[in-house]
Amino acid sequence: MEIGIDSFAATGDLNNALDAKGNIKAMEQLLARIEFADQAGLDVFGIGEHHRKEYLDSATSVILAAAAARTSNIRLTSAVTVLSAADPVRLFQQFATLDIISRGRAEMVVGRGSHVEAFPLFGFNLQDYDALFAEKLGLLLQVRYQQTVTWTGRFRAPLSNQPIYPRPVQQPLPVWLGVGGTTASFVRAGTLGLPLMVAIIGGDTERFSSLVDLYRKAGHEAGFATEQLKVGIHSLGFVAETTEEAAETYYPGYRETFTRLGRERGWPPVTRPGFDAQRGPKGAYLIGSPEVVAEKILRHSEALGGVSRFTFQMDNAGLTHEQLLKAIELIGQKVKPLVG
Repeated sequence: MEIGIDSFAATGDLNNALDAKGNIKAMEQLLARIEFADQAGLDVFGIGEHHRKEYLDSATSVILAAAAARTSNIRLTSAVTVLSAADPVRLFQQFATLDIISRGRAEMVVGRGSHVEAFPLFGFNLQDYDALFAEKLGLLLQVRYQQTVTWTGRFRAPLSNQPIYPRPVQQPLPVWLGVGGTTASFVRAGTLGLPLMVAIIGGDTERFSSLVDLYRKAGHEAGFATEQLKVGIHSLGFVAETTEEAAETYYPGYRETFTRLGRERGWPPVTRPGFDAQRGPKGAYLIGSPEVVAEKILRHSEALGGVSRFTFQMDNAGLTHEQLLKAIELIGQKVKPLVG
């Protein structure tokens, strides 16, 4: 199983998110963590995409390109690219360029995102939410396989026998489909034969088993082999020497971040009992000692019929750079060997 980290590139100070010096330091520390993850033997590092003042990841491919110059082995991916609000041709060019810079280590996870600020920012109507994604995914996949493209759609100017460069090192460039919990998204990924990245940020992980079964069923019916239908999980997580240390370190910043986010979305305030339930045996969060976290990853994998990749989202709880480095070290040295 591949093990990795996802980051949303938080600003240096959430209370002063536009502080230039703080953001320079935050970006330098993020790149240092990616470099350290490479040295620690992790398989993949992902950067999200947001267009909010508390995050620095609006230009994902730029961050990944900087990371590519400082790493040798780790795969570099978006997590996720908000495809509905992007130009698939330009997106492909950016990641093809990243693939060249990284010598064949680029990937992308495309989805619709959990925030919607990209739609008005780039002039799209939120009412076209699904139609935008379906059309743009189709064009992205066509560009991925064809050097010269003829295409017509609703939301972009047509292409007539148009060559698209550069071409990536990997043929084809890996594209995963990032999904939340809608049945149609799982079936779509299977029908297209795309690997599936499931964002599980709450609740019981086992509740996704029927959706993953639908994904595999749709993929097999479309003629794809089982080994092509890979499943990944993205969840909140943090690793420390002991489970008590992990929980006590992670909880204060988690409570602050998700209570603030909850006010935007109408969620109830975060409580310690709720947090503890989520890090329990069946909850989505992977917070604990290396042994506890590894056991839980394997349990989640079994519940979903086998998982190819697991990525930790750790840097949304106000943890220090040093705490995150230590967690990455423990994941590389102890968690990864335990999950095979």
